[in-house]
Amino acid sequence: MSIDLEKNKQLILFDGVCNLCDASVQYVIKHDINDLFRYTTLQGEVGQAIIKKYGVDTDKMDSILLYSPENGISYKSTAALKIASKLGFPRHLMVVFLIVPAFIRNWVYDFIAQNRYKWYGKKEECMIPTKELKSKFL
Repeated sequence: MSIDLEKNKQLILFDGVCNLCDASVQYVIKHDINDLFRYTTLQGEVGQAIIKKYGVDTDKMDSILLYSPENGISYKSTAALKIASKLGFPRHLMVVFLIVPAFIRNWVYDFIAQNRYKWYGKKEECMIPTKELKSKFL
């Protein structure tokens, strides 16, 4: 399967049954004033194709992924900070945290990721985008 992504767009892959992940995607959609991002679930066909293409071990990678044809794939806190860097003031200022070593950032990220269902809950099935948002989802 080829991954058809519009030119100059980046694809956010997220856990479609996670309430925290869903809220995060809704937040990005609201603040993505340059319409840079597209979205897909890790569980979906496109998400699975990217996971396979890049050999992502889903047993070890409990994470948001950021994909672009030019830059490949980013994981965990790096993906989150790269996304924030494109969301305008003041959110883009979070990019300064990239100076913190990834193993430290990812320790915090992993702690939240491992507890996200307990703290925020889990859906029975992936979210279905509204008519207005459908064009943003692959």
